[in-house]
Amino acid sequence: MTIKVLVADDHAAVRAGIVLILDGVEDIEVVGEAADGEQAVAMAREVRPDVVLMDVRMPRLDGISATRELAGVSDVLILTTFDLDEYVFGALRAGAAGFLLKSTDAESLVEAVRLVARGDGLISPGVTRKLIAAFAGQAPRREPVADPGSLTPREREVLACIGRGLSNAEIARELDMAEATTKTHVSRVLNKLGLKSRVQAAIYYSG
Repeated sequence: MTIKVLVADDHAAVRAGIVLILDGVEDIEVVGEAADGEQAVAMAREVRPDVVLMDVRMPRLDGISATRELAGVSDVLILTTFDLDEYVFGALRAGAAGFLLKSTDAESLVEAVRLVARGDGLISPGVTRKLIAAFAGQAPRREPVADPGSLTPREREVLACIGRGLSNAEIARELDMAEATTKTHVSRVLNKLGLKSRVQAAIYYSG
């Protein structure tokens, strides 16, 4: 299956570099480029990409507001210089699927896109662990709409694995179940706790 990607960044050189990398990958297709948040939202709603690579600071509409508007449309992978400021914290609350440093090498960029497209999100790299720790310690956590007691024993095991930064494939191996079953459990955990993403689930677990 070809992964459709939209690249949103107001710096033309950065955007061109990302597109150049992704266009050379057989299973990834860049279906659009956006120079600001408003353009990113409009284009994403039109072409329905699997993943939006979203810069944080952009004109007209910032990446956080754009991410919030794209909930249920596409998974958003935030591009950041890792300032750990309120923009990044806001991305977590908005439901971003993960975070990617602009200095990331080509191989890691491609793998990040594939991970998010599979529904895994980026919660295992050391960068994201640092981000989670900072968010949990400095920013208020969104309360879940349901008590964690509503989770089944298996769902609690899955939540613990998410909190440790395991991907769906790794959870499936650890808990000895099919990856498709794992994805179902992850979705149920998010729904029951009123969370938007795996990153939020990891923060909830660690908090």
